[in-house]
Amino acid sequence: MPSYTQTTRLIIPVLSTTLLALTPATSSASGEVNVYSARKEALIAPALDAFARQYRVNVNLVTGDADQLLNRLKAEGDASPADIFITVDAGRLFRAKEAGVLRTVQTDELDKAVPSHLRDPDGYWYGLSQRARIIFYNRVKVDASELSTYEDLSAAKWKGRLCTRSSSNIYNQSLVASMIAAKGEANTLAWIQGFVSNLSRPPFGGDTDLLKAVSVGVCDVTLANSYYYGRLGQSDLADERAIYDQVALFWPNQSIGERGAHVNVSGIAMTASASNTRNARRLIEFLTSEQSQTWYAQANTEYPVLESVAFPNSLAPFGAFKADTLPLKSLGENNRLAVELMNKGGWK
Repeated sequence: MPSYTQTTRLIIPVLSTTLLALTPATSSASGEVNVYSARKEALIAPALDAFARQYRVNVNLVTGDADQLLNRLKAEGDASPADIFITVDAGRLFRAKEAGVLRTVQTDELDKAVPSHLRDPDGYWYGLSQRARIIFYNRVKVDASELSTYEDLSAAKWKGRLCTRSSSNIYNQSLVASMIAAKGEANTLAWIQGFVSNLSRPPFGGDTDLLKAVSVGVCDVTLANSYYYGRLGQSDLADERAIYDQVALFWPNQSIGERGAHVNVSGIAMTASASNTRNARRLIEFLTSEQSQTWYAQANTEYPVLESVAFPNSLAPFGAFKADTLPLKSLGENNRLAVELMNKGGWK
């Protein structure tokens, strides 16, 4: 059975210092808002607490697995108590829109705040943070000069040197979906076949497992989301710090004319069943404000969606990079074909 964590929050006194300083108490609103979140409580609760304090709104939070929460929304239908859905990956946001469990919340303020490629064009969802799915390599076994693009990972020089997680993973599916948009179906299939032929072992684990595998020499190179690496770098655990120190990141497709590194989002949407629409809209606007974006990026080791918000200090060692500005709705539109090509190309 799916497992969920549910808590009720009303003006919790222990808040992030930054958010606390920027959110004076007010009695301008009341009531509640019900949130289904695929982000862990520690990664979203302080921002919800700040919202509760500012608007004196009772925030009821349910956390759980991203796919399980989407299935729950679909099963509950119009009877769902959820007003807000927070999840990870534009592919999942697209699925939620297609399933009819979201409603549009398009406003001038939100459209000005969130760049067009990081939101649904019809206002069904908005990005909250960006993550890049990029190349990581063993500092000892690989020279950075060997690396260049995602496409190059299908070259023969990487035979037996790569590792990856399975094709069922939405992050990999979205990367392939972005490649379909950039390179077309035939070129993407050829890349998949070459990439798979270069694997040191069958697909396994999650992103942290892959980074560990690179650090101990199971493979030399992998693909992972940037925030996993960032969290290892901030860890107080010696074994996690050792992984971070042994592995380095590489920004692919950065040359003139290249599309840039693949980025994705965590995102937010109002549900079709929402009854607390006023507070739901305010929460979306609050989490896409500069004050929330500053905290959210730092807490999640991710990049803000607002161009006016600086990258958090934790990401400074990663340097600047050119990001792919492909509209993220394409990741959902190309998902089915991406899965078909991965199956056809032998990506288990």
